[in-house]
Amino acid sequence: MRFLALCLCVLTSLSGPIWAGDGNLRTLDTGVVAGRWAAVGRINIGENGFCTGTLIAPDVVLTAAHCLFDKATGQPHRPDERTFLAGWRNGRAEAYRDVALLLPHPDYRPGLEETDAQMGQTGSDLGLMKLAQPILLPSITPAPTGSFPQGGDRVEIVSYAKDRSEAASLQDVCSVLATEGRIAVLDCPVDFGASGAPVFRDTAYGAEVVSVISAKAEMDGKPIAVAVPLEGVLPGLMTQLDRAGRAATPGVRTISGGRVGMGSGGAKFLKVDDAP
Repeated sequence: MRFLALCLCVLTSLSGPIWAGDGNLRTLDTGVVAGRWAAVGRINIGENGFCTGTLIAPDVVLTAAHCLFDKATGQPHRPDERTFLAGWRNGRAEAYRDVALLLPHPDYRPGLEETDAQMGQTGSDLGLMKLAQPILLPSITPAPTGSFPQGGDRVEIVSYAKDRSEAASLQDVCSVLATEGRIAVLDCPVDFGASGAPVFRDTAYGAEVVSVISAKAEMDGKPIAVAVPLEGVLPGLMTQLDRAGRAATPGVRTISGGRVGMGSGGAKFLKVDDAP
């Protein structure tokens, strides 16, 4: 499998149209349509940047690890530099919450996207945010999480992105092309701002989050999305977040896991989280 021109999907000043062949991209701009996806929200970073996140417990938001770091310094953002806007749509959110703790995957190292550790780095691009107050509203149910995606699975992506930051969009004609280690490759293109977006798979019991969008890429000249599966990783992250929350002193803190060895691969990553 050959990956070309990989770049992280944080909001950037680049302009241009959404990809052609967009996985049936539809804006969730009415309450009736958006209600099913109310657990997905926009994560505001400072005054201009944003990522996408998903409420997976009343006080826990799932996103990409690179959304938790400052591009210029490589240091973790302060929790008070971000806000989670659940179900953000046309200037209004179903719930607004400040963030108390940040927890990137312990293997994630900011800045390695431009080194030989790219593929292994992408496989650890998961992060959690603990909200200062839980969201306990009947209109917002935390999204369940599921098992490892498999090649051929039909999936859906719900995301905010460049040129569509004011309402989430749904891509529901997507498939898993293949998996490689801790990476799943999807045939739906994504755009800047979609970092951390949930990838849903339908089951007999409803939709479940099986992975998180990390990067956009090209394969054989066609745009694809690169996602990080949750199975085998999320329970450990949740345990770390719970311990950090119980140990935290009053006020906000940033929690960073220990760093261990990385995998290797030949993809070329380019960080593009510049604000407009």
